[in-house]
Amino acid sequence: MTVPKTSVLVLDCAEPEELARFYGLLLGARVEPAEGDAGLLLVSGPSGTALGIRRDPDRVPPSWPLPDGPEQPHLRILVTPETLDEAGREAVALGARPVAAEGDDCRPVGRTTQRRYADPAGHGFVLAAARIPAL
Repeated sequence: MTVPKTSVLVLDCAEPEELARFYGLLLGARVEPAEGDAGLLLVSGPSGTALGIRRDPDRVPPSWPLPDGPEQPHLRILVTPETLDEAGREAVALGARPVAAEGDDCRPVGRTTQRRYADPAGHGFVLAAARIPAL
């Protein structure tokens, strides 16, 4: 028998409250302390998406994306193709910074288009246009 499990991607940063607020607003999710872990904030929304945000005052943001290196771990946020531009404007208004590998600010990938950003703490994330199931 397999033990039931779930997983949460945890992002470390110097200011977890600020970063949790950013993702809560961006994802339309709620932010609350993790039960049993005083140092962890959980961001969870109607789609079941969950992120953990944890304080690490010594964390150094990654250099992302690296123009000549492999893609770094990152969060991929799916939006419908017709809302990609609006989602990008919303992310920037909340404090995200557009980033790109040389000449790669918006590249087609199959039938999707993606745009790269860094959150306020420097973690990479992608807004990717895709047909997604209704929530």
